[in-house]
Amino acid sequence: MTKVSWQVASVTDPGIKRTENQDNMFVSSDNRLLVVADGMGGMKGGSKASKLAILAVEKLWNERQPETVDANTIQNWLVEAVSNANQDVFDAAAADPAVKDMGTTIVAAIHCPDGSLHIAHVGDSRAYLIRDGKTVVLTQDHSVVMEMVLQGRMSEEQLRNSPFRHYLTRCVGHKAKVEIDKTPAEMKPGDWLILSSDGLSTVVLDENIGEIVATCETPKDACDKLLKATLDGGAPDNVTMIVVRYAAAEGGSNSGGQGSDKEVAESAK
Repeated sequence: MTKVSWQVASVTDPGIKRTENQDNMFVSSDNRLLVVADGMGGMKGGSKASKLAILAVEKLWNERQPETVDANTIQNWLVEAVSNANQDVFDAAAADPAVKDMGTTIVAAIHCPDGSLHIAHVGDSRAYLIRDGKTVVLTQDHSVVMEMVLQGRMSEEQLRNSPFRHYLTRCVGHKAKVEIDKTPAEMKPGDWLILSSDGLSTVVLDENIGEIVATCETPKDACDKLLKATLDGGAPDNVTMIVVRYAAAEGGSNSGGQGSDKEVAESAK
């Protein structure tokens, strides 16, 4: 298995039609853990829910990191982190009638120098793999319209234009327990990873994401171009992205190495 290194950049923006940004994100200091959360539940509730979820994951990371490349250990850690996030949002909603309906999506990923990638997600925030200019959606949206597509009752084209595409079947914080999807992947030198809120997928087609990224040299460049495409497309919602570019680790050593271009592009976080 080829050892990899990576560079990371991120961007968040309220979009054209929203005055408040209810998205939140987290990138660990070593760029190994990446998290995006998209809140819902009104002006007060949405931003609070996504922030609580991010803080729960960050807290566990600071207390106890999975210092291994063992798949089961990392997947169990991610499930625990998202479960903690769910409990924190659920408890806060129960304690405050003003935000009783709040919830959030979440997509969290941990990558390792051996090229393994582990993802946990709830809701319709996504993880994309871009390989050779082609886009693969690694996660499955937990939404009413996606369920209809999987059942053959709606086409992908109809999904894109449905006024019900934001109706979720699963999110963090609405129930005391939540089912968490786990997705493994193998990343190769030259691959790109994107974690994003649905502010990106609502506007930019999957295939166009790959085409845009194929023109980029750095994660920051990809963030800038994808954000521009989203804003040019009307950006009706907040949009948040964490973009990773993978390369071969120098000398192919076992240490791999976590790199960063240190050009994190953030606006209106």
